[in-house]
Amino acid sequence: MPELKPWQRPRQLLRQLAKPSATKLSGFSGKLTTWQLTAGSAAFGLVIAAGAVAAAGPWDSSGQRTAERDRAASQDAWGGADHAGRAPGSEPEAAPSAPSVLAGLGAPAGVAPAPTDSALAEVLDPLMRDPALGPKRSAVVLDAASGKPVYGKNAGDGLTPASTIKIATAVAALSAVGPDHRIATKTVIEPDASGAPDVVLVGGGDPTLTARKDGRYTDTAASLRTLAEDTARSLESRGIDKIKLSYDTSLYSGPVQHPIGPNENITPVTALMADEGRLDDSTSGPAPRTADPAGEATRKFAQFLGDKGITTTTPPDTTPGPSKASDRAEALAKVESPPLSALVERMLTHSDNDIAEALARQTAIAAKEPASFDGAGKAVRDALSKQKLPLSGTKFADGSGLDRADRVSAELLAALLDHAADPGRPGLRPVVTGLPVAGFTGTLVDRYPKDSPGTGVVRAKTGTLTGVNSLAGTVVDADGRLLVFAFMTTGTTDPQSAQKALDHMASTVANCGCR
Repeated sequence: MPELKPWQRPRQLLRQLAKPSATKLSGFSGKLTTWQLTAGSAAFGLVIAAGAVAAAGPWDSSGQRTAERDRAASQDAWGGADHAGRAPGSEPEAAPSAPSVLAGLGAPAGVAPAPTDSALAEVLDPLMRDPALGPKRSAVVLDAASGKPVYGKNAGDGLTPASTIKIATAVAALSAVGPDHRIATKTVIEPDASGAPDVVLVGGGDPTLTARKDGRYTDTAASLRTLAEDTARSLESRGIDKIKLSYDTSLYSGPVQHPIGPNENITPVTALMADEGRLDDSTSGPAPRTADPAGEATRKFAQFLGDKGITTTTPPDTTPGPSKASDRAEALAKVESPPLSALVERMLTHSDNDIAEALARQTAIAAKEPASFDGAGKAVRDALSKQKLPLSGTKFADGSGLDRADRVSAELLAALLDHAADPGRPGLRPVVTGLPVAGFTGTLVDRYPKDSPGTGVVRAKTGTLTGVNSLAGTVVDADGRLLVFAFMTTGTTDPQSAQKALDHMASTVANCGCR
């Protein structure tokens, strides 16, 4: 056997400790091996004993199934790879941060046997004929160690991806901007103003900027309250206690309204907003949204300034207006978002549309394209093209997948995940660690019952619109081999049955040695 590289040795050690013995699950005729339990379930321990939960409607006007996302928002238990925030007053919980994936990445070809094309076809072909899937369906399974396709049906067909397009958005943003990049929100003061000095709140495109005093993410997100405190301190040092306040969203261009129109799944896309423009205390999932996120954020900012002794010329109960900071404006204060890597994880775990559109625009800004829907789509495509990914038949109409004009192939989704799982591309790792864990986190928290062979082993991004269902992610099979998969279907009429069919396919891959 060739000498193992340092990143391969932990996997080899686990292989020596855990021989694939048989562990049966009730209600399932297959077997989950000790290897899979070591790679996936051991890290989760007794975190959750999640039962089967029916994933049923209702459906909103955009076609997104709100029950799945409401459930994910309320029952995610503060865990998962997206563990930047936690419940107030609670201790940090152990997060299941991709044990099966990270272990699987270290398997050199030949250590754990790869499945054969014919054996996988034998188990997946019948499932691809499930009538619950729509008339258009495609599937790809790749061996992550070699990058070789081991199963494919209509792999290059461009289909509506729904939220699985966020995988492309994530890879593009991490590649173009970098995992350590932070998005700044700042205040500046214009020089030589007559009367009250002009202070401008300048948006940098951080949808996670928070105006809340406590709650999830307040310990890691950039704080509008902190920005107000620092701004007030800077003004006081200049002997200023009254200002004319405005806001600047000129970083973005084009329409602010998503093509689906006003919707609880997304706030108007502007460079300045607080708490994603949510009008309740939620941090993910559908919620009532403000129609003027920039104005609302600035109004709260003015209140926070007032609490620190800085008054504004804006009449009470009114919102400061827009402006554009000049090149001569002097800096007052600045707050920064968590690193892009954390934003990617949060976006993927919770299928966060606001973060997705923000990341697409950060990609556009890095590429010197207009920070608009069109400019972001071009920038995302160009970023992926530079990595020689299969882009035939693709269209990036938005970054979130809410737009039905989006087109992506299963081949591209699998290639994106294979890129992200490559140890030679550590900057893309948040794409893998951000994927929801079946039965445990995010939009997969209620999709897999506790006795499913996919529970804790499948990590995947979901995609759901009316008539559209997709699932793309990674899985460690019964032999300990890391595989990448993408399953897509359109024209479905029963969303619950379609999701169960896709979940069954992923679980079958997990349960299969297929040699």
